[in-house]
Amino acid sequence: MPEYKLLALDMDGTLLTDDKQVTEETKKWLWKAVDHGVTVMFATGRGMQTASSFWEELELDSPMVMLNGAEIWEGPNQLMARTYLPRETVRRLHDLALRENAHFWGYSVESLSGQGNWSEELFEKDWMKFGMKHNDLGVVARIREELFGWGELEITSSAPVNVEISVKGITKESGVREVCRLLGVEMAQVLAVGDSENDISMLRAAGFGVAMGNSEEQVKAIADAVTASNNEDGVAKAVQKFIFGLDITEF
Repeated sequence: MPEYKLLALDMDGTLLTDDKQVTEETKKWLWKAVDHGVTVMFATGRGMQTASSFWEELELDSPMVMLNGAEIWEGPNQLMARTYLPRETVRRLHDLALRENAHFWGYSVESLSGQGNWSEELFEKDWMKFGMKHNDLGVVARIREELFGWGELEITSSAPVNVEISVKGITKESGVREVCRLLGVEMAQVLAVGDSENDISMLRAAGFGVAMGNSEEQVKAIADAVTASNNEDGVAKAVQKFIFGLDITEF
């Protein structure tokens, strides 16, 4: 059985239950992995504004990939890299969201801002990720089609109803590769776990990619294995099986 050195975890729908908690069982096995010499990291679409509390809760001092790779941290309070969307692109994205009557939000260095608190001054900030959401999947498809036509963006999603946008080539995979270079780890030594479209390239590139039981079907189709759901300690079971080699039959 391969010896994995890095465990890269998506958060929503993967590490976190539907009520946004890390279960005690999952904590126990993540800490066992750390004690075993495995670096446990997040690879998430969240920014520090909404992810840092979980970093602290798990008492991790490892690198983290935020905002689908647009922000990388060497450790707590140690910024490694940020990749910004051009300001004119943010304005175009904002205009598209308004035109399609889509809910929208963005992550800048300073804030997570959405349509409820957007102002003209925010166009002067540096933005790393922009998102849109619409409950009409036809509208989502139309937004994606237009964005792909621009030819300059990385377009993905964390749910069928949303679109997540960053600079072309910036993904969770690219972020995890940077962390591997930092730590002197090969991608073949990475165990990655996720559930959504924005996890696919990371799962494919990792030494072993695990889809959650609640994953989208396209994610399950490319994964090396499927674990239990996020509400059934799927991450803990993946750690037991693929890091410690335990015979877990509840997959």
